[in-house]
Amino acid sequence: MYKFSDRIKNMDGTATREILKLTSKPDIISFAGGMPGTCCLPNDIIREIASDILGNKSAVTTLQYGQSEGVKEFLETMRGYMGELGLKGVELNNLQALSGGQQGLDLMCKAFINKGDTILVENPTYLAFLQIANTYEANVVGVDADDNGLILSDLEQKLNKYKPKLLYTVPTFSNPTGKTYTAENRKAIVELCDSVGTVIIEDDPYGRLRYDGKDVPLLKSFDKTGSVVYITSFSKTIAPSLRVAVACGAPEVIRKVTIGKQNTDVHNPALTQLIVSEYFARGYYYKKLEENKAIFKERKDAMLFALDKYMSKEVVYTRPNGGLFIWMTLPEYIDAKAMLPEAIEKKVAYIQGCEFYADGSGKNTMRLNFSNSDTDRIDTGIKIISELVNKKIKEHKA
Repeated sequence: MYKFSDRIKNMDGTATREILKLTSKPDIISFAGGMPGTCCLPNDIIREIASDILGNKSAVTTLQYGQSEGVKEFLETMRGYMGELGLKGVELNNLQALSGGQQGLDLMCKAFINKGDTILVENPTYLAFLQIANTYEANVVGVDADDNGLILSDLEQKLNKYKPKLLYTVPTFSNPTGKTYTAENRKAIVELCDSVGTVIIEDDPYGRLRYDGKDVPLLKSFDKTGSVVYITSFSKTIAPSLRVAVACGAPEVIRKVTIGKQNTDVHNPALTQLIVSEYFARGYYYKKLEENKAIFKERKDAMLFALDKYMSKEVVYTRPNGGLFIWMTLPEYIDAKAMLPEAIEKKVAYIQGCEFYADGSGKNTMRLNFSNSDTDRIDTGIKIISELVNKKIKEHKA
C-alpha cells in the first residue's frame, strides 16, 4: 500500500527498538542499553539551573529561534572544554552544537557520503552508526582490531583498496568492546588516513568515564591537516534527554555539517544548550562526574566479579578501564542471538554481538552494560546468563 523510499527500506531499527523496550520493563534485568544509572541523573541541579535561566533571561534568548551553529554561550563553554581535553587553538567556527552525538554521525554521512561510497569501521563498532551508514547506502567495511586499537596493516590495506571517504572510530572505551586505542595507534591511524585523504570521525561519548589508568590523548590531538572531526556528547556525563553534544573540526567541514543541520532541525533548543553551559559554569560538571564514576566503577567491578565467579573459563570478556560496556566472546558453537529469548524468558537481557559487525558476523559475542543496574541485580543477572552459557558448553561436550 505504501511506497516507501529505498533509503528507509535500508534502515533496520530492530535492535535499537528492542533495547528501548527491554530497558522500560521493570521486571527485566537489562544489560542491553547504554544508559547511565537513573540515580546518577542530576534532576535537582537541572531544575535549579533551568528555573534560573528562565527567570533571568528573556524569551528571545531561551525560547525563540536561534542560530544553527549553536548558542554563543554554549559554544564559548565548549571552546574552553576542548582546551581542557587537549585540543588547542579551537575557535567558534570549529564548533557545531548537535542534538545528541548520533546526530553528528548522521550529518557527517550527509555531508560526505554518496550511494556506494566506502566507510571503514572498527570490527565490531557502534550499531547505530551501521544503521546510519546503511541509510546513506554506503559500502561499510570492517577493520580488524586488537587490544592496542585498529590493526594498522589491515587498515592500510583497506585504505589503499577502497579509498574510503570516512573512517568511523570510538577509540576510547569503545562501544561495544570497552577497549581503548593506544596513543601510538591513534597517531598512526591519523597519518595513514591523511595519506589517502580519508576523513576520520572520532566519536567520544565515554572518554570522561575513566575509572582506572591514565588518559590517552584524543585522536584529534594528532590531527595536523583538519582530517579528524571530534564528536562528544553529554548524554552519558550529564543527562541523555538533554540531547546536547558538539562537533569540533575544520571550519570547511563544520560549515557543511551546519548546512545539513539547518535542513534537519534548524538548531538545537537554546534552553538545553544554556543548561549545559551553566552546568559547567557553576562547577557541577566535574564534581558530579566524579560522583557518578564511583558508582559506575563499583558496578563494573561487580559485573567482572560475577563473571569471574559464575562464568565458564572458556568464555573471554574484556576488562575495561572505563566506559559503560563489557564485551563477551563465547565458544564459537554458541549463538548469542539464538540464546537471547531464553535469557529474556528468565528476565535478563543483553545485546547480541552480531548487531555490531558490518558483515553480521560475531554470532558468538554479546555486549553487557553495567551502568544501569545496581550490584545485586548485576550479580543475579550474570548468574542467570552464566547458567545458560555453561549449560550449552556442557551439552556441547556431552
